[in-house]
Amino acid sequence: MAATAAATIGFPQAYLEGKEVKETSSLVTELCRHFYTQGWVSGTGGSITMKVHDASIPKPDQLIIMSPSGVQKERMQPEDMYILSPNGSIISAPSPKPYPNKPPKCTDCAPLFMKAYEMRNAGAVIHSHGMESCLVTMLNPQAKEFRITHMEMIKGIQGHGYYDKLVVPIIENTAYENELTDSLTKAIEAYPKATAVLVRNHGVYIWGDSWIHAKTQAECYHYLFDAAIKLHQLGLDAAKPDHGPIQRHVHSQNHISTKLSVKSGVKDSQNQTEPPRRCIVLDIEGTTTPITFVTDVLFPYARENVGKHLNLTYDTAETQEDIKLLRSQVEDDLRQGLAGAVAIPHADEGKDKVIAAVVSNVEAMIKADRKITALKELQGHIWRTGFECNELKSVVFEDVAEALEKWHSSGIKVYIYSSGSRLAQRLLFGNTNYGDLRKYLSGFFDTTIGNKKENKSYKEITETLGVEDPSEILFVTDVYQEATAAKAAGLEAIISIRPGNASLPENHGFKTVTSFSQI
Repeated sequence: MAATAAATIGFPQAYLEGKEVKETSSLVTELCRHFYTQGWVSGTGGSITMKVHDASIPKPDQLIIMSPSGVQKERMQPEDMYILSPNGSIISAPSPKPYPNKPPKCTDCAPLFMKAYEMRNAGAVIHSHGMESCLVTMLNPQAKEFRITHMEMIKGIQGHGYYDKLVVPIIENTAYENELTDSLTKAIEAYPKATAVLVRNHGVYIWGDSWIHAKTQAECYHYLFDAAIKLHQLGLDAAKPDHGPIQRHVHSQNHISTKLSVKSGVKDSQNQTEPPRRCIVLDIEGTTTPITFVTDVLFPYARENVGKHLNLTYDTAETQEDIKLLRSQVEDDLRQGLAGAVAIPHADEGKDKVIAAVVSNVEAMIKADRKITALKELQGHIWRTGFECNELKSVVFEDVAEALEKWHSSGIKVYIYSSGSRLAQRLLFGNTNYGDLRKYLSGFFDTTIGNKKENKSYKEITETLGVEDPSEILFVTDVYQEATAAKAAGLEAIISIRPGNASLPENHGFKTVTSFSQI
């Protein structure tokens, strides 16, 4: 390779020829050969790039290795790689190979790769021309997003679980690859949770914190694209939780009344026709579960055990992520001058100081009954330990289990939407005084989908459930503002009246029930 600018940016020639650069270049060639066998980089298409990992250099300042354009990816050697500076300028270019090989050229993808490095602090980026990544964008030529849910491989995508809806933005192709830079930049900005961008009729860009993470996600994305195509061929919708039409007709003579209610609506006690229901979404506190169980049992347990939990699990990745989320939240609270917020020191100041600060903030957050993701995630992990040790047993109202079983057997999908984390929801319904009720539930939503008092959250739920008419979703809650938001989004809303629930405004205008048997 010929050095062109190494000295000007502080990387001596010896470093360019050193162990870290050589190992990264070898790894890129190995992955290119592997991806060729997958059909992702055939015909000289596609490209791979990754940072030169060096623990002594911050990731944003690390060198970049990039495969060249227009070459046979399966025949590349480490010396065929381009070396780029952290800002994307070429430091070292490969020497030309004998005829009939084309002269090496830095990939046109380079500006797009740099956006993933700059905007997402990526450690590696993969550009695939895999057939499934092209075809999946053609299923609906007007679609600006690819959506899929309830597939095991979704768990391989950063920040997603089985019940989540995976959304990948789709941008339109252009004649020249570098012309995609602006639209890819806008997609990355508009979809902060995404780790990939599809290009219609072209392929996909996928990034990760490291090459392992990028490779793992690339394999999961291609699997999910292929699954969506095959589901489409079967007439099924990958974006629906059941991947197909929800059953509207129940043929058993024992369910004639249910069949009527699902298919065409039934008369309520005022002889008014209720809308047909495909899905029921339930709140927890004051709806399925006494408020006192949450306020008098769960919250005190979390508050009293937070220090113990952090001490026992401090070095685990899960707890470190919990602390990271709380630290970010507290920094925001301090900027806003919220009472009770105490700065959480960084790890190098010592475990005891970190834990003491976290405990202080958690106690203040619980006392203020704050509905924030950082607190709910930690609480869920503490409650998990309590349920596993049989120190906790959740409580639901006596009419809940029977209603869940009835709705489930009649083909109505039931979901939970609570401010508690999805983990906490699954723990609660998996360990009730009536046994494990999760078998009757089709999924869980928490505040990562949106605030419960904002109508856009219910619009997002409607899209996730694949229901075209939001009025076919019934939302049951004890909170007037939540019912109002759901109604504004087009859902049917009913307010639950249970012992200990807050009083409602006069002339609130919503149907109320004191038992699920009335629904």
